[in-house]
Amino acid sequence: MPGGRMTTGGFLWDALRREPRMLVRIAFWSVLEASPAFVIGHAIARAIDDGFAASRPWTGMAWLAVLGAAWLVAAFGARQVMLAVAGVVEPFRDRLLSQIVHATLRRTAAPLEQPRSSAVARSTLQVELARDAFAAVISVVRSFAFTVASVTLGMLTLVPEVLWLVLPPFCAGVALFLLSLPALARRQRHFLLTDERNVEVFADVAGGLRDITACGAEDRVGATAEARVAEQAAAGRALARVTAMRTLSLSLGGWLPVLALLAGTPWLLRRGADPGVVIGALAYVTQSLTPAFGGLVEGLGVSGVRLLVSLNRILEQSRVPALGPRATPAAGADVTIRGVTFGYGPHADPVIADLDLRVDEGDHVAVLGPSGIGKSTLAALITGIVVPDAGSVLVGGVPADRLEPAARVLIPQEAYVFRGSLWDNLTYLAPGSSERAVGQAVEAVGMAALADRLGGHRAELDPGSLSAGERQLIALARAYLSPARLMILDEATCHLDPAAEALAESAFADRGTTLIVVAHRISSARRAQRVLLMDGTRVWHGTHAELMRDAPGYAELVGHWRAADFDHERESVQ
Repeated sequence: MPGGRMTTGGFLWDALRREPRMLVRIAFWSVLEASPAFVIGHAIARAIDDGFAASRPWTGMAWLAVLGAAWLVAAFGARQVMLAVAGVVEPFRDRLLSQIVHATLRRTAAPLEQPRSSAVARSTLQVELARDAFAAVISVVRSFAFTVASVTLGMLTLVPEVLWLVLPPFCAGVALFLLSLPALARRQRHFLLTDERNVEVFADVAGGLRDITACGAEDRVGATAEARVAEQAAAGRALARVTAMRTLSLSLGGWLPVLALLAGTPWLLRRGADPGVVIGALAYVTQSLTPAFGGLVEGLGVSGVRLLVSLNRILEQSRVPALGPRATPAAGADVTIRGVTFGYGPHADPVIADLDLRVDEGDHVAVLGPSGIGKSTLAALITGIVVPDAGSVLVGGVPADRLEPAARVLIPQEAYVFRGSLWDNLTYLAPGSSERAVGQAVEAVGMAALADRLGGHRAELDPGSLSAGERQLIALARAYLSPARLMILDEATCHLDPAAEALAESAFADRGTTLIVVAHRISSARRAQRVLLMDGTRVWHGTHAELMRDAPGYAELVGHWRAADFDHERESVQ
């Protein structure tokens, strides 16, 4: 089912259907929990008419004791109900988490935009919200159903005529509430979507304040943010209007039956009902029926809508398009970019515009440019993580988004190391590697000292105890050991010292790999055969010497790096 098309209702029904024993337990204990709803009217009527009004106080006290015993039984039943509900809800939560994990793993190989950490966090938060809401919905619907059944049975056996007074307004209130639920769910969903869009917009604004100011885009960005806030405010007002229907339905179904019963009391007395019976019927309504309806309105109106919205969002996010056929490059690992344009959103300015680039197999290219100019976007395009809005990206003649994952490796700035053995981390992309091959990879990228300090290739790793540079060394050795012929290092050596960085980059270059390095030091550019400079106005491409001569921005960037390196060396000496 992961990645499938099961509807929200189908998913909920399937979750209930999978736990038939728990549903039987819920029903059994709910009968005990609802016992006061049946007993209360009879106990009060008998306590008044047969006890206190008949000058038999001990009889009245005995009936009240019966009601007290029913509450004790109900308390025990409620505890057992909650345990049984947990037996349904926890497997439901586990299935949701499994679906999200499965979709995330598939998405890593799909030609889609990489999900942000904030999106992943929201998905796990929505699972917890859905779990809690599902438990609340089961509890309130179950309680409402058994309470209404108990009250109806109690009234039938106490004074059947009262049903003609109570049930019509009660059923009208319930029907009005149920009819308002779809609109409430739609409004709640719209409000949630506007809230999520606002979080993403303001996160982007906060992270790009420097660039916004540099481009003089304060007014335009401010107007966009203001429009987003206005949209969410309008969604909130629309949600509030629909929510008001809950109050109307509760008044109709919860309190109008009380007025009808009071107004119909003379009619009941004329039909032979005793005063205690009327008071008992009033207790049925005020102490059982109205609170049960209030719980249903609150539970479905809040938890039910939240469940539908959260679950629908989770199922949407976990539906990943089926991956098309993958291909291994037949002509090596050369990269050809023709007329590529890419922007994050249909109305956003392109990050990369009309780019042409050719990287021959075995070439070593350094990509330079200021922060936020599109270097990481270029790396994502070459690896097929994102697809261009226009143009094409080919690796060995194969579209990058259709490339067999084993044919290329992208190492980001924050290297991934998982808990387990060093061996498992190193051979993750090359299972079945020999001890000799692993040793050669470790030696080539300069990780031998780290491997010895950790206790050898079979040592267990705690990622939290490793520095950022140590994690980068492990990721570099893993990539070196892989069969991939295309390597993209997206500032993957930024936490290494210059000597370690030079050793790692030279190892990949000597390996004959097509190497693209998003550089953060001028030394990386000098080691490369060619340099690609992205400066926001055009793309410069050539050797280090050619760009020093022809590209003023490159010479300025080199001078800036030299000054920074000099200051760093002077601070180290001091």
